[in-house]
Amino acid sequence: MNLSGLVAELQENLWVYLAIPLVAGMVGYVTKSLAVQMIFRPLEFVGIRPWLGWQGILPRKAEKIAALSADLMASRLLDSNELFERLDPDRMMLELQKPLMRASESLIREIGESYFPGFWTRMPLSWRRRLIERYQSEIPGIVVESWNSASGNVTEYFDIRRVVTENLIRDKAKLNEIFWRVGGPELRFFRNIGFWFGLGIGLVQLGCWITWHEPLLMPLFGGLIGFVSDWVALQLLFRPLYPKKIMGFTVQGKFLARQDEVAREYASLMANELLTPAHMIEELLRGPALDRIVELVHRRVRDAIDERLGWTQPVVVMALGHERYEELRKLVAQRIVDLIPEASKTVEQYALDALDINSTILSRMNKLSPEEFESVLRPAFKENEMLVVIAGAILGAAVGELQVFLMLGGH
Repeated sequence: MNLSGLVAELQENLWVYLAIPLVAGMVGYVTKSLAVQMIFRPLEFVGIRPWLGWQGILPRKAEKIAALSADLMASRLLDSNELFERLDPDRMMLELQKPLMRASESLIREIGESYFPGFWTRMPLSWRRRLIERYQSEIPGIVVESWNSASGNVTEYFDIRRVVTENLIRDKAKLNEIFWRVGGPELRFFRNIGFWFGLGIGLVQLGCWITWHEPLLMPLFGGLIGFVSDWVALQLLFRPLYPKKIMGFTVQGKFLARQDEVAREYASLMANELLTPAHMIEELLRGPALDRIVELVHRRVRDAIDERLGWTQPVVVMALGHERYEELRKLVAQRIVDLIPEASKTVEQYALDALDINSTILSRMNKLSPEEFESVLRPAFKENEMLVVIAGAILGAAVGELQVFLMLGGH
């Protein structure tokens, strides 16, 4: 085509041709937006299982991704024994004592009314009060003994990995929120840069169309835009790992270059959302150590009951029946364990200040190598990364085919 013919064609189809790079830019933007949505949405599988449908990468891989986050936390950022050494057991007991005393009164009344109804109703009020006070005096010893048993061997009673993993798996929306708040700027960059990649490739696409008028070029270029721009954008987030000088400019993966900022956000999220005193106390009392703690409390209460009953203990056992007596002991132990988490809410502020998890995580995250720091966000992209890129290519090809109809309509 000679120059005059080219000018005439451009004049005749000016708006159609201007639309080619703009549409290509939009293809790049839309494919990136789709890729971001594929990471987070939907929370649950939508479609016909097992293959026809989709669930967000993070929610679908929640167990694996949560485990990776938990491994980083336990191996590089926090040490269970170090954390519990920061807590003063005497101060903890002081904070716990009043709510435990109040709760224990209802516990003793439950025992009396359920297991000794006749004896309890005939007992003078002063005797009931004396009995309640005696049992109340045992509770601090139980708590301190439980604490001392765990001290120095916290890893057998408390598992940071379990706390992080279970809470992230249980609340997939929270998992999404954490990854979005930590990597939000990178995800927006990943989405927005798609437009400029697409625009540049669209200009090449326009030149090829003007030269050859080949309809197959449009879906091919659309697919290329979706595939290449997704792949390149992902690389820009995490590569190069270390700062490099290129043509006088220092470049580094966008996420890695924000290590200080990311560390602050991540530390705040972990301290305030996952590794809260409430979750830690729950793990200590409800996790793998529960059987040990129940047995410890059970043994202490059994001794206390036997001591209080004295020579009448065999009579009580005979009256209740051996199974019923053992049931009573277990009930007392279990009720005490059940009451501790409720009462422990009073120690949360003290524990929050004493543990200082936010500052601990922040200082240690800033010391991570780029390879280690990459693992904070990379799993969200790494899982099914190629599938996301291919999906972008398919969408780009579909939009390219739409452009063919636009071109042919322009003629």
